[in-house]
Amino acid sequence: MVNYLLMITAELENLTDLQPQGGCDDPNFNYFFKLKCGNCGEVTQKETWVMLNETVPLPKGKGTTNLVQKCKLCGREGTVTMIKGQGHPLTQTHGQTEKYAPLMLFDCRGYEPVDFVFREGWKAESIAGTKFDGIDLSGNEYAEYDEKGECPVMISNLRATFNVAK
Repeated sequence: MVNYLLMITAELENLTDLQPQGGCDDPNFNYFFKLKCGNCGEVTQKETWVMLNETVPLPKGKGTTNLVQKCKLCGREGTVTMIKGQGHPLTQTHGQTEKYAPLMLFDCRGYEPVDFVFREGWKAESIAGTKFDGIDLSGNEYAEYDEKGECPVMISNLRATFNVAK
């Protein structure tokens, strides 16, 4: 069993607290990424997605997991289980210092998550207090104007990495 912590960073202009729409433990937020087989090293061609509120029974034993998938090359089965309570919003300070914020912890057995894909379903708050919901980051950037704060807001230079967590 290896735990992987999804870490994100971005340049936030006049914004703070970038996170999934319902918070870091949003049960309906889809996490999209590719998987690398721990047996043969094959990387899935299409992104796989998991969300907290969708579970399936474990193939062996008792309990549930968020994903059970077989490698298309070697046929080996692996699982991905999400562990909530580890994520924090990306703040403006993180972006200014190029530090990463933890978003979600994944318990992976037989697979390694790679290549996280930003999509829709994000939220942030301007430094003037305006809330921006339903942000689509599939284009790897976001720009809008905060009328209350009378300033442009922008998310750019999005990056994500999976770190092994102990």
